[in-house]
Order: sequence, then structure tokens, then C-alpha cells
Amino acid sequence: MTMTASVDEATGLTAAACLFHGFSDPSRLSILRHLALGEHRVVDLTAHLGLAQSTVSQHLACLRDCGLVSSRPQGRASLWSLEHPETVMELMGSAERLLGLTGYAVTLCPTYGPDALHVEG
Repeated sequence: MTMTASVDEATGLTAAACLFHGFSDPSRLSILRHLALGEHRVVDLTAHLGLAQSTVSQHLACLRDCGLVSSRPQGRASLWSLEHPETVMELMGSAERLLGLTGYAVTLCPTYGPDALHVEG
């Protein structure tokens, strides 16, 4: 392997880790699932999810920075939507299948299981 190939691989792995970090919060996953149904305003998402407006806005900003969602103005509000709905839902479906195959063993992991999660928001 050449130095360029290892740098490219390292860059790709770093980008993948950053992408998965964007998916690492249960609230962000819930937002993505709701947006898979269509465009939503922040006020709609707060009502559906039972989260504070500031929390939903922070998560949407994170997802936007990851290139997963975008917004468009509608009157005084913004409508949020998935950028790549088919691919995002494919990834979430693959994750659910993998969790099913592993028997949700990740929940037993002392590093990434629920007892170790740092909940943002």
C-alpha cells in the first residue's frame, strides 16, 4: 500500500466515523425517522418527539452539518427534510438487521452500551 492510499483510507475512515457519530444520538435517529415521512417544521418535531425546541434545533444543526438534512423557508418557519432519504433509510434498515443478527449485543458493551452513553441535548 502506498502512502497516498493509506492517507486516503485514513481520511475515508475518519469521515465514516464522523458520519456514524451523527447517527449516535437516539433523538437524532428519531428526527431522521420522522423526516423520512416528509418535511417537518421544528415545532412539529418537538410535538412528535416531546423534546425542547432548542434540543431539536441543535440536533437538526448537527444533522445539517453532516449533510443529512436541509431546510427551506416557508413563511416564518423552515421545513426540514432528509437530503438522501432512500440511502439514510437503507442505512437505518441495515443497522436494524445487524442489531437483530447480533442479538443487540452492543447493549452489553461497556464502552458503547446504554450505561456508557453520553446523552447529548
